[in-house]
Amino acid sequence: MTQLIAMDPIDLTEQDSAGAGTDLVAGRLAAYGWAYVGSVPRGFDYVGFLRQFGDLLPQYRGEKVWDLKPEPDMDDVYHSNNTRALTPHTEGYELAGLPPRYVALWCVTPSSGPGGETTLADGYEMLGGLTEQDRESLRERRYEWHCSEGLARQGVHLSNSHPVLESYAGVDVMRYSYNNVARVPDGLLIPFLEAGKEFFDREHSSVLMAQDALLIWDNWRMMHSRNAFTDRGRHFKRVLIGA
Repeated sequence: MTQLIAMDPIDLTEQDSAGAGTDLVAGRLAAYGWAYVGSVPRGFDYVGFLRQFGDLLPQYRGEKVWDLKPEPDMDDVYHSNNTRALTPHTEGYELAGLPPRYVALWCVTPSSGPGGETTLADGYEMLGGLTEQDRESLRERRYEWHCSEGLARQGVHLSNSHPVLESYAGVDVMRYSYNNVARVPDGLLIPFLEAGKEFFDREHSSVLMAQDALLIWDNWRMMHSRNAFTDRGRHFKRVLIGA
């Protein structure tokens, strides 16, 4: 069942201290895997606020704050910086080591046309529908994950071998990409990818972000995507936050 913002947006202008706002967001992350902040104070320091959740990680060209907006000559490939729909995925599956713990977006310029919603679904809930044997096999078998066509066109060529599931400090880490993993016909990976896509299509929540709004989610738990849109002025900023 697709929902538009499945919880009340957080209003940070009503919090009497920065710590209270951080605690409120952290509580939503623990309970639901994501939090949507609909209102922030004038001059809000997004980077400073998000650093309270962990260190900001460098992204593909070294920037700690990545601009998400349509780029020229990218509309024919799978890439976050165009107007096409994305398929369900987690972030950083192709990186060496652990993927980012959290992903955060804030809206510089919202889309003035249709589409552009960020979509999220709970990967832990999806995993709960698998057999215990399949979950254990997803921890044992390793697969080759690679970066998107768009990043490859920009000279970023990353590929690493990881299991779908592993644990870090007692927390499950899930990797998922419907299209950027080598589809080994082992009787496990392809059914898992298809089950994940079906679950996502059925259960995701859609967030149409307002001006200055902030969205943060647990990247070890949540799958995310984006609907296609038409307004090339749409502009978000993104940070990745380490464990």
